[in-house]
Amino acid sequence: MSSFSVRFLSPPLSSLPQTSRLSATPAVAPVLVEVDAGRLEPRVEEKDAYYVLKEKFRQGINPQEKVKIEKDPMKLFMEDGIQELAKMSIEEIDKAKLTKDDIDVRLKWLGLFHRRKHQYGRFMMRLKLPNGVTTSAQTRYLASVIRKYGKDGCADVTTRQNWQIRGVVLHDVPEILRGLDEVGLTSLQSGMDNVRNPVGNPLAGIDPLEIIDTRPYTNLLSQFVTANSRGNPTVANLPRKWNVCVVGSHDLFEHPHINDLAYMPAIKDGKFGFNLLVGGFFSPKRCAEAIPLDAWVSADDVIPVCKAVLEAYRDLGFRGNRQKTRMMWLIDELGIEVFRSEAVKRMPQQELERASTEDLVEKQWERRDYLGIHPQKQVGLSYVGLHIPVGRVQADDMDELARLADEYGTGELRLTVEQNIIIPNIENSKLKALLEEPLLKERFSPEPSILMKGLVACTGNQFCGQAIIETKARALKVTEEVERRVAVTRPVRMHWTGCPNTCGQVQVADIGFLGCMTRDENGKPCEGADVFLGGRIGSDSHLGQVYKKAVPCKDLVPLVVDILVNHFGAVSREREESED
Repeated sequence: MSSFSVRFLSPPLSSLPQTSRLSATPAVAPVLVEVDAGRLEPRVEEKDAYYVLKEKFRQGINPQEKVKIEKDPMKLFMEDGIQELAKMSIEEIDKAKLTKDDIDVRLKWLGLFHRRKHQYGRFMMRLKLPNGVTTSAQTRYLASVIRKYGKDGCADVTTRQNWQIRGVVLHDVPEILRGLDEVGLTSLQSGMDNVRNPVGNPLAGIDPLEIIDTRPYTNLLSQFVTANSRGNPTVANLPRKWNVCVVGSHDLFEHPHINDLAYMPAIKDGKFGFNLLVGGFFSPKRCAEAIPLDAWVSADDVIPVCKAVLEAYRDLGFRGNRQKTRMMWLIDELGIEVFRSEAVKRMPQQELERASTEDLVEKQWERRDYLGIHPQKQVGLSYVGLHIPVGRVQADDMDELARLADEYGTGELRLTVEQNIIIPNIENSKLKALLEEPLLKERFSPEPSILMKGLVACTGNQFCGQAIIETKARALKVTEEVERRVAVTRPVRMHWTGCPNTCGQVQVADIGFLGCMTRDENGKPCEGADVFLGGRIGSDSHLGQVYKKAVPCKDLVPLVVDILVNHFGAVSREREESED
């Protein structure tokens, strides 16, 4: 296993408070749960290099599990099945169940999502982009792909620090996959029952106050998950999706409390490593914050412990009702100590140290704003954070971003979980010229308004068949109207999501909007939203709760105005003007 020579910057250890709401060290002794030994028998087995569900455990499984049993999705990539599929018309594919399941389910293992409901025959393609780091060459290539699809082609920065491109047709996929490989990208294992993009500090390596550069770790995690983009079937048949992050700053830009596995920097016996949180997730039926595994690993064991936790989940996870198949449900069933012991069994030496009490994340830390101009740890260089309204970009935007990264920086771009983009490594002498660029003045401002800078929105029903309401355009429109009515003096994060799958992560927002159907004052069906309030990120992170259910979208502006005035100290524009 590769090792690192790790240099980290942090305040003196003696100055760090030792208590926090988000801690990887258990606050109380875990409750022991008695588990029948038969329950701990692995439910999957290896057959011809793929992992399949054993015959004895196939009763009551969900439809997606049946699709995986019928044909392993990884074969579309590892055995080049995509080549034959791409030669067929969508109409021909739809005539047979096997190939119909290929395009609607199995292709998600290649990061391809068929938009059957709204864009029949077209796909969204999700990329792997560990730590959100990308290059100008990669950005230009993705721009060239979406440009050929005209109005159907666009790209989004996602809440997992990666790109999604839209408008893709199946016939082009083999060529696109070759192009991705040439520029060092992959879409492999980025959807469905796989490990999602590893998230890290968007300021990794350039932040004067970072604890650790997360890029080596997130890169290793991505390489492990995809076997260096060759395909890794050992972790490609999980009961459900699985999220991982590596925390590198006191700001917790990585949102560790909503990940299935979060690495929290900690010292033990004078050695750098990570305490572990496990089980954080969102779903339509339940949202849960990650809890301590009571485990610490050295920097050298980041991959072995990830593999062990994944295999415990793969082997023992429930595969019935899809709403109860995320890893936290397994942790609840087994108890944290039994789940921990199952991970220990799968470690190379069957050992796992208990958590360290020397957490490196400062507990009372005001989360910083990365938008705008900020000095790097490298003398004479700065980074500039750009606001990308609700994460949506067009091909021309991507080409311009690539040009700016080359002309003013080092050809690198950083994506963030708030759907924004950072250009690092800019010589200070070039900052003034960069700020005069039309793209920054007209589209992607480094100094957006207070409400706009905290705005996040999922795809919505423009493209996504799961979404109940339109989100991106509506989020912008509602925010613009609210800003005309009230003035706010501190940041307020507003997140929109089109359905209960909550890709827009409304539960971590100050104000969240979860799409639903409701009725207007005349009893007619209309698009609406459940409004959430009180989500927090950073050192005192916790999930928000429903404030008001089923609000018609046309009534959201006055409701948001009231919330901002009553809970966030906003002032009516009319009152502000009269006082002036």
